[in-house]
Amino acid sequence: MDISVIGTGYVGLVSGTCFAEMGNNVICVDNSPEKLKKLQKAEVTIYEPGLEIIFSRNIEKGRLTFTDNLKDAVIKTEVVFLCLPTPQGEDGSADLQYVLGVADEIGKILKDDGNKNYKIIVNKSTVPVGTAQLVENVIKKQGGGNFDIVSNPEFLREGFAVDDFMKPDRIVVGSESKKALEKMRLLYEPFVRQGNPIVEMNTASSEVTKYAANSYLAMRITYMNELANFCEAVGADIDFVRKGMGTDSRIGKRFLFAGIGYGGSCFPKDVNALIKTSIDRGSEINLLTVVDKMNKEQKKVLFKKVLKHFDGDIKGKRFGVWGLAFKPNTDDMREAPSVVIIKELLKSGAVVSAYDPAAEETSRFYLKDSITYAKNEYDAIKDADALLIFTEWNEFRNPDFEKISKCLKNKLIFDGRNIFTAGKMKELGFTYYSIGRKTVK
Repeated sequence: MDISVIGTGYVGLVSGTCFAEMGNNVICVDNSPEKLKKLQKAEVTIYEPGLEIIFSRNIEKGRLTFTDNLKDAVIKTEVVFLCLPTPQGEDGSADLQYVLGVADEIGKILKDDGNKNYKIIVNKSTVPVGTAQLVENVIKKQGGGNFDIVSNPEFLREGFAVDDFMKPDRIVVGSESKKALEKMRLLYEPFVRQGNPIVEMNTASSEVTKYAANSYLAMRITYMNELANFCEAVGADIDFVRKGMGTDSRIGKRFLFAGIGYGGSCFPKDVNALIKTSIDRGSEINLLTVVDKMNKEQKKVLFKKVLKHFDGDIKGKRFGVWGLAFKPNTDDMREAPSVVIIKELLKSGAVVSAYDPAAEETSRFYLKDSITYAKNEYDAIKDADALLIFTEWNEFRNPDFEKISKCLKNKLIFDGRNIFTAGKMKELGFTYYSIGRKTVK
């Protein structure tokens, strides 16, 4: 099938590459000359494990190409995916200027081409309910015809996006057109050969499904974080509680780990967008308002532990940080707890040295040169008053504790991801703070 993907950000580049891997001819469109130059030289522009191999392979095979010519891409392809940014506005709503701007251009392109060939315009961007209708209206306003609109939200986890796309739990497709649904079914059938469902619905239901899924997962995380804080207050251990809960088949084991709050490009933005839409439509989802508030507070929990340990005075103290990305296997720092905590540390007069396997360049965008960037995890904690862990990268899970002891001024660890056990830390003689568990001293 001939496909165009408009936007080569995280979703667009992964989607375009994976569609090509299944034998489709894919044209990716972007208006950034700098990015296009890299892509055309077969340079992956995002950090995503497993993407580079299939990216290079499909460029070499000629199935994956890149251009800034939107008109040429739309005319040459039958299915047009909109993978455009929908950043959060100041009021929490999703900003649709990029989606609607491209829709406007597509309308003109279809009109100028005489509306000769049938097109399927697919919204893969995360957008509020009603956006499919807006896109359709914009295209028609410019004279575009002979097309159908589809809502096809993505459910990609950063760090696992290639596997998630190639072996999806489910495909959600929303459209009022039987013809469009049939075409989308043909496109996606190779991805669900093991029997996972292609769930078909109307566009409004599809748009809500994306927000509903992410907001529910954000709610689970927030509940566990609140429960962890309660466990500390009553002498319980959140790890035991998590295991006791997770073995209940009605609950399951995933998204039950306590920590320092969720971040990234999806959960915070999607929660706020759904809150805003629900208020605008007169049916406010109050639970999510609380979830968002609690998550913001959770990002400061570890900082409060640090401040309390040092009797409220950390001026001149040096802290070594392990992990800056909002989660492992990505360089994404959007809404990352690390940014919130580090800014609080700096505001209080502390000095910070940090190491992250992938996110140093991204961190320089958020934190500039306000911190020192180390070459490895041990350099980050040399002569530090304490080690702070913000991201649970695998390489941090089994470190050289003797080396840590020699690097630190004090055997003091603040673990925001509970990657070590309290028993092990006690045995090694560390003072160890974590989330939802008794402090080891």
